[in-house]
Amino acid sequence: MNDVPALKMTDLRFRYSPNEAWVIDVPAFSLARNEQTLLTGGSGRGKSTLLHIIAGLVDPVEGHVLIHGDDIHSLHGAKRDALRGARIGMIFQTFNLLHGFSALENVMIAMMFSNIPRKEHARRASALLDQLEVERASANPDELSVGQQQRVAVARALACDPALVLADEPTASLDPENASRAISLIQEACAQRGAALLCVSHDPAMTERFERHVSLDELAGAPGISSTHTEEAR
Repeated sequence: MNDVPALKMTDLRFRYSPNEAWVIDVPAFSLARNEQTLLTGGSGRGKSTLLHIIAGLVDPVEGHVLIHGDDIHSLHGAKRDALRGARIGMIFQTFNLLHGFSALENVMIAMMFSNIPRKEHARRASALLDQLEVERASANPDELSVGQQQRVAVARALACDPALVLADEPTASLDPENASRAISLIQEACAQRGAALLCVSHDPAMTERFERHVSLDELAGAPGISSTHTEEAR
């Protein structure tokens, strides 16, 4: 199934109430395994909402979202959770690490809904943290630097070898130097694990880090657009 897109959206629409305009209107978009695309748009434009729809956390009004060939919104409850856990990794602006749990435990928690044998969780999490140079796997998040917390968040996103990683403004809370290091880390880690990356940001500097990028307005106005045919727009 290597030729199956990591992400495919068709006729996707969302609005908060029937009397409002469409917040999300995506006729077609696809992202292949190993591809990395930046999705841009102004603050409050709907980027995070789109990521939540892709992840199955919010249901669209219309349309379909296929994650490596499976329609996530055709599933419900535990089955949707299982698909999300197995095929989608998420990196949040504020990391969303669980306090009171160690870095190692934060990564292990990501495997709870996967088919990875429980006895493998600790070994797998430890190996990922080592690969990403997390120095204190036994420390709680609030005992780690911001940079180390980001590495734990990336390890958690990649714990189940997902087909797709969604990064929601992953550098917004960082200074420019750390932001550059963070996006490099995310891109390199996804490439090494063979995961597609869809990163959303309103930071113009981010466009230089991605060969392919597209805005929400371009998605709405260009049926059939895919990450493999998106031209850079300065």
